[in-house]
Amino acid sequence: MAENHSSGDIHQQIYKKLLVVVPHLESIAEHGKSVVPGYMDLNLDVLRRGKDKTVIALSHYYKHSGDMIADPDMTIAVYPDRAMAEALSYQDCYLYQEVYSDGGRLVDIRAKRELNKFLSHWLSNLRVQGHRIVCPAAVSVTKEVAHV
Repeated sequence: MAENHSSGDIHQQIYKKLLVVVPHLESIAEHGKSVVPGYMDLNLDVLRRGKDKTVIALSHYYKHSGDMIADPDMTIAVYPDRAMAEALSYQDCYLYQEVYSDGGRLVDIRAKRELNKFLSHWLSNLRVQGHRIVCPAAVSVTKEVAHV
């Protein structure tokens, strides 16, 4: 049975879901964190910002024998002008996968499909768990407006 969406559609779905979890993505300078009791903390790092693309990392960490272990840790390309986002890589304590290799000239189609599917599902779960990473400046503005 064929999938009912094109890859462009899943990239748009991922972007929309990402903005629910990180509503002020373009305002976060370097990093952010969401802490929801009963769930692993969600960490965000801005790796690169360009004119047309921002690359971020989203991750959960757990402590094992005194070491912090990322599980999962994903890099994600965000294209705000096109309202799209896509998975670039995934890693946990057992596996590392990347979509693009050889400087972006080679595309692992299977990894692209699997990682985007996982990312879409993970973002849905993060939303249900109540995760939200907000820019401190956005929180301050909201609080100031609330006091007026």
